[in-house]
Amino acid sequence: MSTEPPSHMNLKLLLPTEVLLEQPVTKIIAEAENGEFCLLPRHIDFVAALVPGVLSFITGDGEERFAAIDRGILVKCGPDVSISTFRGVTGTQIDTLQDLIDERFTVMDEHERKARSALARLEANTLRGFLNLEEPHE
Repeated sequence: MSTEPPSHMNLKLLLPTEVLLEQPVTKIIAEAENGEFCLLPRHIDFVAALVPGVLSFITGDGEERFAAIDRGILVKCGPDVSISTFRGVTGTQIDTLQDLIDERFTVMDEHERKARSALARLEANTLRGFLNLEEPHE
């Protein structure tokens, strides 16, 4: 049995429809409601509610990478760190990440608007159907 301390963590960034990112990292910096924090491989198991923002991480190759996320939950259990969020994008340069956020989140917002509109129409049609059932027929 090895007593060597872990040298990396397994970061997994989960969206509702896909695994956005899965890779070994040596450091993660994220922001919770009470401020920014840093996770290293030997950090104790940890859970945090994340606020919308940019998290950074250092890959196993020593490169700094970034991910913009919506609100989310981070869970560190042993060497595994899972972040579950509604929306997210990854990038290698912090300055180009803003363009990705604008592009992808705007498209998502448009899809959400269309879905809400379709749901409102469906609800209105259902209510009309119930009202027609209640009207007395002569």
